[in-house]
Amino acid sequence: MFDYGFTEEEKMIKDLCRQIAEEKIRPHSQEWDEKEELPENILKTFAESDLFSICIPEQYGGMGGGLVDLCIATEEISRIDGGVAASYAASFLGMFPILLFGTEEQKKKYLPEIASGKKLAAFALTEPEAGSDAAAVTTRAEKKGDKYILNGLKHFITNGGDAEIYTIIALTNKNKGPRGISAFIVEKGTKGFSFGKKEEKLGIRASSTRELIFEDMQVPKENLLGGKEGSGFIVTMRTFDQSRPGVAAQAVGIAQGALELAVSYAHNRMQFGQKISSFQGIQWMLADMAAKTEAARALVYSVARAVDRGEKNIGPASAAAKLIASDTAMQVATDAVQIFGGYGYMKDYPVEKFMRDAKITQIYEGTNQIQKIVIALDLIKRYGK
Repeated sequence: MFDYGFTEEEKMIKDLCRQIAEEKIRPHSQEWDEKEELPENILKTFAESDLFSICIPEQYGGMGGGLVDLCIATEEISRIDGGVAASYAASFLGMFPILLFGTEEQKKKYLPEIASGKKLAAFALTEPEAGSDAAAVTTRAEKKGDKYILNGLKHFITNGGDAEIYTIIALTNKNKGPRGISAFIVEKGTKGFSFGKKEEKLGIRASSTRELIFEDMQVPKENLLGGKEGSGFIVTMRTFDQSRPGVAAQAVGIAQGALELAVSYAHNRMQFGQKISSFQGIQWMLADMAAKTEAARALVYSVARAVDRGEKNIGPASAAAKLIASDTAMQVATDAVQIFGGYGYMKDYPVEKFMRDAKITQIYEGTNQIQKIVIALDLIKRYGK
């Protein structure tokens, strides 16, 4: 890995996360994947290490770092287990809307609890008919007096059931299109809020993915994010601008983990009387895998730095990072399985899990086809004259 200009604090985060991943996650990764569970003790370890606070401002109980810090932590955890990393990073996905758009009262109430790790967060946008089309949400929020009454269903929600704090996107005025969408902060245990099916997934199985069900759920008007209606679509888009580099970092971590397994296996596997790492065909595969992973990593940290600098119109760059990194993760993990040969297809070896975990990075927080649309529309706007 090249020197990306990490500060001493960022290097400390990297070293800490790598130690936790190697000592606390690797020995249990296969078990958690098979059982589809993430024990509370690993979340407690993250909390005790202040990892939930890294990019939350100091005035709200955080460490005051930026997106680069989150990408570093996410990459290192993903290098060992993409599912554990998904649960960790998804709490920030639920936090970003509050940090970016919340009122001062909302920030003071919720951000310290998230920063301390006492409460996980989650972001609830996706519905059966609204995923890539974020403006197609049908969950309704009707204002009655000093409350909003929410009815609807969300599905494929990472940390669903485990999180205590949810940012929920709902329709407050169906006649205004995207301008009629609002965002709400909802706490687990609110009357009318329940959980449905827990999904059985191909990969990231340690991370919980559940349905959220709202049946006449009463939400105080104080929990309308930012204190005003109609900002939900912008909240969603801006949140994804911040979070997509995190997904890209997850993908880079998965690619790196798969690459390391492939190199180790190739260096020890004997065929035709010699290590398969001596074969030029294998060497070229490993070289391609390493080059693509490093290129993706360079893009991820470049975009994360730009976000931390406060650069405008970061959406296309975030989309590019997510697109390139996730495609790289899928390619590298698939090639790693190929290098393992038949053993790569067996669960006795960990590499097949990396291929399963990699696939979702091409899908969630906007499919890669959506990322291409974001990039293309920006190109047309800038150069289509």
